[in-house]
Amino acid sequence: MNIFDGLEKFGLDVSGKVDLYGEDKKDAKNAKNAEADGLSKPAEPDEKDFLLERTICCTVCDRQFKTRSVKSSKLRRLDPDKDLRPRFQYIDTLKYDVISCPYCGYTAMSRYFEHLSSLQIKLIREGVSSKFTATTLDLPETFDYDYAIEHHKLSLFNTIIKKGSTSEKAYTCLKLAWLCRGKTEELIKNGNEEDSDVVKKCKADEKTYYAQAYDGLIKAIASESFPICGMDQNTMDLLLAEMAFALDKYEDSYRFLSRLLTSRSAGSNIKNRGLDLKEEIVAKLRSAR
Repeated sequence: MNIFDGLEKFGLDVSGKVDLYGEDKKDAKNAKNAEADGLSKPAEPDEKDFLLERTICCTVCDRQFKTRSVKSSKLRRLDPDKDLRPRFQYIDTLKYDVISCPYCGYTAMSRYFEHLSSLQIKLIREGVSSKFTATTLDLPETFDYDYAIEHHKLSLFNTIIKKGSTSEKAYTCLKLAWLCRGKTEELIKNGNEEDSDVVKKCKADEKTYYAQAYDGLIKAIASESFPICGMDQNTMDLLLAEMAFALDKYEDSYRFLSRLLTSRSAGSNIKNRGLDLKEEIVAKLRSAR
C-alpha cells in the first residue's frame, strides 16, 4: 500500500517508494556532524554586548563627556587568579575601570574619580590640564589592552600630580600589571610565541608594575586604615602573600600568610586558599636549602 494514495489529484508523483522517516534520519545525522564540527554551537557574544555608554561630568573642568562601563548584571564570574585578579567570561572588566576626561586629561579609577579636594583640583589643573592635548574625542566602541594600559598610566600620573594616597598609586600599578597579563594572554591566544619580543616586553612590563604595586601596598598598610582599596586586612594579607610569592619573596609571603591563618575573622574559603599557598611556600623553601 502506498500511504500517499489519492494525492495524485494534486499533481504530485507518489508512485515511487517513499521512506517516511528517511529525511529525519538524514537531518539527525547532519545535525550530529554539524555539532561535531562546532557549527551548531551558539556564537560567543561580542564584548560590546556587555557595555553601556554613560555621560559623566568632569570633577575638574565641569564638562560632560561619554565613557563606557560594564553591565554588571550580564557578567558571569570565573575563578580569579591566585593574586585575586578578577576574571569574567567573554570580557576583561579591568579595561573599563578608569574614567578619563578627553578635554582636561583628568583620569582616575572609577572608585576615586569624583572624590577630589579643592586643592587636588587645583593641582590637576596646573599639572595636567594646562599641558594636556587630547588625541581624539571619539570614544572607541570597545577598549583594547593598549588603550586601557595607556589610560591607566594616565590615571597613575594624575594620582601622583594630585598627591593621592599611597594605596591608590599602588592599586593602579597592580591594575596595570593585571592588564599586561591580560594582554600577554591575548597575544598568545592570537598566535604569538611566548618567546616573541612583544610577549617578552609585556611580561617584563607586568613584572615592573607588579613590584611597584607590592612596595606601595606594603607602605599603605603601615600608614593607612582598613579597608584599603576596598579590601579588609585578611584579603590584603592573602593578596600580599601571593604577590610576595610571585616575586620570590618567600619569607615575606609566609609572614603574611601566618597572620591570615591565625586570624579569627578570616573565613574558611580564604583560609583554604592560604593553606594551598602555604604548601607551595614550604616546597620552595625546602628546595632552596
